[in-house]
Amino acid sequence: MKKIIYTFLTIALLASCADFLDIRTEATMPTSGTDYSKSELIFQSVSAAYATLRLSEGDAFAYVSVLEMPCEDADKGSTPSDAAATAGEMDNFSYGATNTLVNQMWAKFYDIASAANHAIKEMAEFEKSMTTAENKAYCRQCAGEAKVIRAYAYFNLVRMFGSVPIVDRMMTAEELASNPAKSESEVYQFIYNDLQDAIAVLPESYPKKETGRFTVYTARALKSKVALYRKDWATAASEADMIIRSHRFSLVPVFRDVFSMEYENSSESLMEIQASSLGQSSGDAPLCYYAFIQGPRNNQPSNMQGWGFKVPSQTLVDWLTARGDLARLDATILRSGSTTPEGDEILASCPNPYYNGKVYTPSSYNLWSYNGYGFDYNMRIIRYAEILLIYAEAVANGAAEGEISAYDAFNMVRSRAGLEPAEATLDNILDERRAELAMEENRFFDLVRTGKAPAVLGKLGFKAGKNEHFPIPDAQRKLNPTLPESPGYSY
Repeated sequence: MKKIIYTFLTIALLASCADFLDIRTEATMPTSGTDYSKSELIFQSVSAAYATLRLSEGDAFAYVSVLEMPCEDADKGSTPSDAAATAGEMDNFSYGATNTLVNQMWAKFYDIASAANHAIKEMAEFEKSMTTAENKAYCRQCAGEAKVIRAYAYFNLVRMFGSVPIVDRMMTAEELASNPAKSESEVYQFIYNDLQDAIAVLPESYPKKETGRFTVYTARALKSKVALYRKDWATAASEADMIIRSHRFSLVPVFRDVFSMEYENSSESLMEIQASSLGQSSGDAPLCYYAFIQGPRNNQPSNMQGWGFKVPSQTLVDWLTARGDLARLDATILRSGSTTPEGDEILASCPNPYYNGKVYTPSSYNLWSYNGYGFDYNMRIIRYAEILLIYAEAVANGAAEGEISAYDAFNMVRSRAGLEPAEATLDNILDERRAELAMEENRFFDLVRTGKAPAVLGKLGFKAGKNEHFPIPDAQRKLNPTLPESPGYSY
């Protein structure tokens, strides 16, 4: 069974979920009656903010549909008629402002930001009440964690929707209904500011029992990735270089192991969302449905099946095969009609030829009383391999080199995959990102930010000047009439 090496975090999440997990952005938080003089309560609201990062059934379905399906490497999956009017629209760029999955993503990430806002407010109250310098510093550290969570929420919002409102405090429904959208530049600067604040106060590591909490390197990793979207090559390279020169991170030697249960929170992990069934078969637990939504549909036994959405496309299979990328092919593609090295059969009768191998969880972990596939799976958000590729891309775009060369960083990633060295050109680096990060919700946004989306995705229905962003949902414009109509979409 999965080792719970982050017991403190998961237990704290469970203790606080009932009060804070369902924070809504439409109104302020009610008075909690918190005793701000008790240092043992400091982490509670931050823990609740972490909890919002995990995905429920509906959140997970929207997440994989909106963030991955609109690229050439993933198909809707399941059966042709299943969710054709929602996820199916993501597959062919026919979605509009009334698509419910797009609206769910808007609501999800504003909920995350709201939980972070509440935690930041609470940390200020605790800091005023603490009597020791150590406890005051801990309050500031916890506020830093919440700011990383908020930055992550706004990074997803801005890359999905472009111009969005900034909610940086608890607001009334009336305030939210008249809160105007900010420019992309303003939102990105807000994210930068949060991450810089976090970098100033976060520790380099935590005790093992608190594994999974965000460190200064998490903040640097997210800032480095955000910088790619701003084409701020100097910041992308310098933040990545700080991570590289720390020598705290390394590539897991075997590519398939990166995504295994045994290698959760590995030497390659910089940002990972924690999930666990806590060894239970029922009851309350910090489960995540991300893997379950992608599990093989109609497989047997029941704990080896999921909904079967977001499957690798034939295009991805053919491309990985043609470049001789066998290690990544074997890890990324879970084939129907095959048996895994762990002995689990994926039936040939499953409706899709391929499923996402990166979220495969062996049956020995899937102990929940109903299905249970992947409930323990930790979502890998940023890995060290991506930091090396960000660094290489930034340097290739003119940023100064740091401790290692762009060539070495690029080829460290290729070498782990069993590939021969290659030149670190921009096209090669983007191809390497495609191969290394396939099915990890990056490809569509990489094509958009590099301007390659019209050429690559045009045959799938992508329209330049429209599909670079998803439409601001019609439901949200009814709540906040100041929100603009997204270019190219009907309202």
